[in-house]
Amino acid sequence: MNDFLKKLFEEADKAGLTAAEAYVVEEESFDAMVMEGEITKYSSNATRGLGFRAMVDGKMGYASTEAFDEEAVGQLVKGALDSARLCEDTDEQFLYDGKGKVPGIDLYNPALAQVGPEEKLDFVLGLERAAKAYDPRIQKVGDTTVFTGKQTVRIINTYGVDQSYTQNYCGAFLESIAQEGESIAAGDELVLRRGFDQLNAQELAAAASQMAVDRLHARPLPSGQYRVILENLVMTELLGVFSTAFSAESAQQGMSLLKGKLGEVIAADCVTLVDDPLLPGGLASRPFDGEGVPSARHTLIDRGLFTTFLHNLKTARKDGVQTTGNASKTGYAAPVKISPSNFFFEPGSKTLPELMKDVGSGVLITDVTGLHAGANAVSGDFSLLSKGFLIENGEKVRPLEQITVAGNFFTMLKNIRAMGSDLRFPRGGMGSPSVDVGELSIAGQ
Repeated sequence: MNDFLKKLFEEADKAGLTAAEAYVVEEESFDAMVMEGEITKYSSNATRGLGFRAMVDGKMGYASTEAFDEEAVGQLVKGALDSARLCEDTDEQFLYDGKGKVPGIDLYNPALAQVGPEEKLDFVLGLERAAKAYDPRIQKVGDTTVFTGKQTVRIINTYGVDQSYTQNYCGAFLESIAQEGESIAAGDELVLRRGFDQLNAQELAAAASQMAVDRLHARPLPSGQYRVILENLVMTELLGVFSTAFSAESAQQGMSLLKGKLGEVIAADCVTLVDDPLLPGGLASRPFDGEGVPSARHTLIDRGLFTTFLHNLKTARKDGVQTTGNASKTGYAAPVKISPSNFFFEPGSKTLPELMKDVGSGVLITDVTGLHAGANAVSGDFSLLSKGFLIENGEKVRPLEQITVAGNFFTMLKNIRAMGSDLRFPRGGMGSPSVDVGELSIAGQ
């Protein structure tokens, strides 16, 4: 790879590309799935790709390859030149000058690398057995999966930047299906960790299976305005959908309702929203962003006050501010965009049972579907098919289904009564505790 990169930058220089960058990604992945005690899927893959971009007359050209021979060098240089000539983006473009200090952060677990396929298969088979044995009402266990991954990212450019990091991770997913009489309900659980010893089959099976059992005999409730608690998983999913509102790119394109609101109060004073790429154990932690800019923690909402958008180099220059180090690439061949890292609401002090006690009578929403169709990331409006529990006298009294919860995300931020203490990152980098969001409209019977 070093020889290839040396030749690539030599040819780029000969072509007059004095500002050029290579973004190299190497990945390894393993996943296995079981059903009814049989392995139904097993795969192990390794890939390597390089994204090349260069400045040509003030425009950025992109090219990529998975081949690393002499022919690929010429194709990358020519591809970047041709791409730049076709570029219609009139914004000023930049490559990172490498002047900042990249923080040290450990994302690689050597013990995870030593876990062999046999141990992974034993785990996923045991996970299925644990779910089946949890409760006699668990009639079936759906796809049960274990997976591991390793990724190395390297950025090198003509300004002297040459830095890399390697991370690895593991996870498991389980779906349990319960039946009692004519009532059937499902529950699922996904766990992502940095260490294989942090995956607990009994706990994972219990979480998914108990969820399925708790949802038996669910029914709707009358339509109306209700005090609502959004469980941590639901609030995390909503944050994921509406996270684009905090992107400077969205604001500059007129696609964010937060445009022009820096320095204003946009949420209740109990709300603090953080982006922390250096979070210990965070699944989206990284020492530098997609442009090589050193990572740093940023507070976007500080006790209700909107303090900053997320920026890359281009949007920061356009707004006359410093980048927040949130440049991102969805793959080695992708253009540079903006996305959060470990993005989460800071927790409060109350447990979920204490939040329910404070609410007294209301609804706990534990699951929403149709997020992409039923939530408008620009307006903030959402109307989502949901499941949950009716709360009476501060206790869960019966499960709910076939209800639709509706509101506006940005209005909801201002109406939040309290943040729970149960901060969770259920899908990777997005996280939230359970939240008492005040009143929302629920359609049911």
